[in-house]
Amino acid sequence: MHKQNILSVAESSCVTQNKLQLLHVVRRYGPVGGMERYVWELTLQLQQLGHHVTVICERCHAEKPKGITVVELGEIAQHPRWLSALRFDRRLIRWLAANPQPDSLIHSHERISSHDITTFHSSPFATVLDKPWWKLISLRVAMQLFMEKRELSNARCIVPNSPAIKQQLTHYYPQFTHKLTEPIMPGVVTGLQRELRRVPTDGGVIGFVGKEWKRKGLPIAVAIVKHLRLTRPDLQLIIVGPDPIEVQHLFADWQDGYVLKGWGDQADYAEFDVLLHPAKAEPYGMVISEAMAAKVPVVISDVCGASVHVTSTSGKVLSLSAPIDVWVDAIEHQLRRTEHVPQFERSWLKVAQEYEGKWRSMDDKWNPEGCTEFSLNGISYTL
Repeated sequence: MHKQNILSVAESSCVTQNKLQLLHVVRRYGPVGGMERYVWELTLQLQQLGHHVTVICERCHAEKPKGITVVELGEIAQHPRWLSALRFDRRLIRWLAANPQPDSLIHSHERISSHDITTFHSSPFATVLDKPWWKLISLRVAMQLFMEKRELSNARCIVPNSPAIKQQLTHYYPQFTHKLTEPIMPGVVTGLQRELRRVPTDGGVIGFVGKEWKRKGLPIAVAIVKHLRLTRPDLQLIIVGPDPIEVQHLFADWQDGYVLKGWGDQADYAEFDVLLHPAKAEPYGMVISEAMAAKVPVVISDVCGASVHVTSTSGKVLSLSAPIDVWVDAIEHQLRRTEHVPQFERSWLKVAQEYEGKWRSMDDKWNPEGCTEFSLNGISYTL
């Protein structure tokens, strides 16, 4: 669905006269996951900036925001995932045929075929190509690769949400490098902040946050904290995200010292003394920036996209291949710290403004000849 003139602006001056028509596509609309929260917060800010925002989804998982048009296409069986994604794409195509959007920019966050811009939130499925050949012989692999390549091929603009994702896309899809933009990383909402406190030498609280607990390294975290408890017997590990029944076996030889909280809309980072995130694969990792926004130090693996935000004063980034003693020492150092972690700040308004810059570059009418400055909804831009 490519449009030559997506954005309508006054050609006689450098001041935008009309709001943008934006149509975002996401299967689950609401703050129910990392990618979903990204779309939720982004669309809220775009609406506040004065744009016309429509969201096409299977279902809205929160109260529909005022001023945003939400179209629900109906939930689809989630498995197999490739077939579920294909069925959603077909429903979207039928909806677009019945409801033409000639003046809208279609912004996808899913593996669809009808879009102008796509935001890539995860590692490419094409990483499967590094596995032995016999693992590639399946309909699932073929369809996932087909939909991923189609998504990238049909987009006019590809926005990775972290430097790590951009690097992977460049490696696996060099033919689309010209479409890649600089990453637009997630924002963060400031909540309760950790009070500066001295952690008891025999205790402390380690936090782990992540629903996909295997990928995010919970077994590694359990092993690390188990070593720490040899010298800190009152140390606690709080796990937020996984179904307690799924991970209870990891604590078969524990008597106490852990809390399984299950899934919640937002972790209480302020109760942590350290966030431990030894993920095996993490394209960004919003829990990392959220913890640092709460002034909680972090110890994470170097495969996390959010590691670009971690400084020597906010935590430690380690290789997954590092010995467990190195991880233990890094956490011990954070538990002993006596100074505050600098608060990490990145507003969702900033994220929305960065997207406005992407859309500006996609249409010549954003920049009438001879115009070097213009104003959009009270925000001044210099080209």
